[in-house]
Amino acid sequence: MIFSTPLFIFAFVPVFLAVYYATPIKHRSLVLLAFSYAFYGWWKASFLFLIFAMSLVSYVAAEVALRGRSAKIRKGAVIFGVTADLAILGYFKYFNFFRDNANVVLNSIDAAPITAVDVLLPIGISFHTFQSISYVIDIYRKDAPPARTLIDFLAFGSLFPQLIAGPVLRYKDVSDQFRHREHSWALFTAGVKRFFAGLAMKVLIADTLANLADPIFALQNPTFTEAWLGSFAYTFQLFFDFAGYSSMAIGLGLMIGFRFIENFNHPYISRSVTEFWKRWHISLSSWLRDYLYVPLGGNRRGKARTYVNLLLTMVLGGFWHGANWTFILWGAWHGGIMAIERAIGSKTKDSVYPRYTGWALTFLFVMIGWVMFRAGSVGQAFGFYQAMLGFNGFGLTDFIAWQVDTLAVIALGAAMILCALPAAMGQNYQPIMQRVYSIAFAPLVALTLIKLIGQANSPFLYFQF
Repeated sequence: MIFSTPLFIFAFVPVFLAVYYATPIKHRSLVLLAFSYAFYGWWKASFLFLIFAMSLVSYVAAEVALRGRSAKIRKGAVIFGVTADLAILGYFKYFNFFRDNANVVLNSIDAAPITAVDVLLPIGISFHTFQSISYVIDIYRKDAPPARTLIDFLAFGSLFPQLIAGPVLRYKDVSDQFRHREHSWALFTAGVKRFFAGLAMKVLIADTLANLADPIFALQNPTFTEAWLGSFAYTFQLFFDFAGYSSMAIGLGLMIGFRFIENFNHPYISRSVTEFWKRWHISLSSWLRDYLYVPLGGNRRGKARTYVNLLLTMVLGGFWHGANWTFILWGAWHGGIMAIERAIGSKTKDSVYPRYTGWALTFLFVMIGWVMFRAGSVGQAFGFYQAMLGFNGFGLTDFIAWQVDTLAVIALGAAMILCALPAAMGQNYQPIMQRVYSIAFAPLVALTLIKLIGQANSPFLYFQF
């Protein structure tokens, strides 16, 4: 079950809300837990035990880390909890990757390959792992209060609005809300509006652009025009798909009294890659900063070590996204650029690039990175880069030309305008857009639902991570 389906919108959510608000406040976390497990189990019930086990291990490890009789016991509990979470993530997400790469080496020396069957990746496990790890560490550091009950923590670990694709929550950010949540009609209606804003982003823009990006990235030898068109389409598809999901998650949270952190802040108006990562997937970038970059030493051990820490953090962040060399290289691309920007002054300047060129250069760097992110292999990515340089000719082939329909062009143009408006309008952007959305809300919802009902299911891109 995914958010952008009639089953979820017209059946799951109404039933959940009816039961949730009919239940006394003190038992609503239990209702949330039950429906979150039902939501996750709809995909594959057997993995419910995995999610439960990870949460239970993390909860117990955090309790021992907080109340252990000695410093050694408390530190050992943290190490055990974090290691257990990483081991589970490592097995389910990276076993196939390491097996396949080991087989390449074994084949090169004529040795027998490893014949273990593929391991199925549970959806949402990357987000669940990061949330579990941050809880154990925060409790040990006394940066967060422990969960009031096991039920509260299990509900936090399986929170269906955001479990599958974020934002990455930290318990300390929602601990008070598990103790007391605000419920009001104003908050509920704000959540409904936010949910449908995200649904429109996904259905009207991202899914329409997918019809353009997918066939182009499937080409063996795209032309110059096709490669750049596909790159632009995917760049905006990914943003509106992922930001749309985050908006829907935030909206669902508001409907039941939770305030989740914002995950995006107009990232495509950034004037440096460093700024981009302050605006894109904010919950992940802040998590990587606090639990990886800073523990590695951050910027406290000299310039050279700072650059290494930036690069390593982004490489590991790329690898978190997926078990493929493409993600590792994508992370290295961003980490390398951030290290260069740091070396030439990004710590003290808004933009390290010449005036009026910072936005264009940053957007180009990001889009080049998205090609590697989207490609199925490193070879395909470099083949795409060759096409972007004109090695395969320049015009549109007939196969792609007929797929560039009016809706795709409109969606691409709308995406570009919407992403550029915050920079063009400045401080007036937010109030004006809120008024426009209030006026256009009803027809936009109707158009979104009509398209949603008429199209095939389209999973969110970040489900695979």
